[in-house]
Amino acid sequence: MIQKLYAVERKIREQGLSADQAKELRLEKSLPMLNDIGKWIFEEIKITLPKSQIGKAMAYAYARWDALSAYLYDGSLQIDNNLVENAIRPVSLGRKNYLFAGSHQAAQRSAMIYSFFAICKKHEVNPYKWLKYTLENIMSINHKKIKDLYPQNFKNING
Repeated sequence: MIQKLYAVERKIREQGLSADQAKELRLEKSLPMLNDIGKWIFEEIKITLPKSQIGKAMAYAYARWDALSAYLYDGSLQIDNNLVENAIRPVSLGRKNYLFAGSHQAAQRSAMIYSFFAICKKHEVNPYKWLKYTLENIMSINHKKIKDLYPQNFKNING
C-alpha cells in the first residue's frame, strides 16, 4: 500500500508537476489509498498487541494521522523527510569523526573548513576556485570589505 503512495510521488517528480498539480493528483490518487491504510490500521490495532513492534507503529501512526496526511493538502510538502535526512547525514557522520581530530582547536578548524565548503556547495561555488581567489586576495582587501571574500559573494565577483 505504501509503495502505491510512493508511485504517485514518482509520477509527480517525473512529470515535473507544480505544487497545485501535485495537490490535485494526491487528492485524486493518494487520498483514497491513505484512507484505506487508515481503515486497515483502525481495524488491525484492535487485534494487535499494543506493546509489540507493529502495535507501537500502528499506535504512532494512528495518533499522528492528521500530520502524516498533511502532505496531501500542500503540494510543496514531501511524503517523507528523506531530503532532510540526506542533507544532515554528513553532519552526523562528521560528528563521530570530529572526536578524532587530535585536539579541540583542530576540531574547531575542521568545523570552520567544513562550514565554508558547505556554503560553497549551497551557493554552487567551486570550492577550489573560491579558496584560491580568497588566498590570493585576502592580503589586499580592505578589512571593511572582508565579506566580499565569503563564498556566497564569490559569484558576484567572478560571475
